[in-house]
Amino acid sequence: MKIKAILTGATGMVGEGVLRECLLHDEVEEMLVVGRRPCDVTHSKISEVLVKNFFDLSGIESRLTGYNTCFFCLGTAPLSKSRSAYFKITYTLTMTFAQTLCRLNPDMIFCYVSGAGVKSNEKGCFSFIRVKGKTENALMKLPFKKVYNFRPAFMQPTKGLKNIHLVYKLINWFYPVLRALFPDYFFTLREFGLAMIHAVTRGYGKHILEMPDLLLLSKPDDYKVKSEKRKGNGVSYV
Repeated sequence: MKIKAILTGATGMVGEGVLRECLLHDEVEEMLVVGRRPCDVTHSKISEVLVKNFFDLSGIESRLTGYNTCFFCLGTAPLSKSRSAYFKITYTLTMTFAQTLCRLNPDMIFCYVSGAGVKSNEKGCFSFIRVKGKTENALMKLPFKKVYNFRPAFMQPTKGLKNIHLVYKLINWFYPVLRALFPDYFFTLREFGLAMIHAVTRGYGKHILEMPDLLLLSKPDDYKVKSEKRKGNGVSYV
């Protein structure tokens, strides 16, 4: 299956990292980056549409048709917003976008970046965990071809990315030790991007993908395929 994907969150660390892996992967044919500001990446696979208001997509609906995948990497840090603002961005915005795509592309596979610790019963000590769980459950009720909810833990940023949070830069110094001590909680953003791609191209038997699932999906050899070829031809980070 060749991927023709819509990607959100390209100006954030996770979205930028997933976009980079998509541009380097032979199975990804076309990318539409949707965001409020330019991602400043040029490539023959990329087209881009800017939208001022994610809660009103009527003006760009014609650009959102003809895609078979969505990598929804848009999000916000819970501590940076009030509870109501976090709910509006994490749940309401996500569902507005997903409902539009489902109507326009019913055969689409929707890949949502959730987070480690999220519970499907929508319970948890922290409100952001409950909101993420509610969002996951609501997405799985939409009539997409398939929905995958990804629950990554710490991801080591890919070298050369521009949108890296300070905390990740600090922890990066200790990453090799942390990965060795806690392999189920620390992996690379490159591995995460590959896991998202492989979930679409090869399928997976779960809708909720925890860290062991992501680590398995990130390894092409586990699927008896040839080693990955990483081609940087034509990629330019402005």
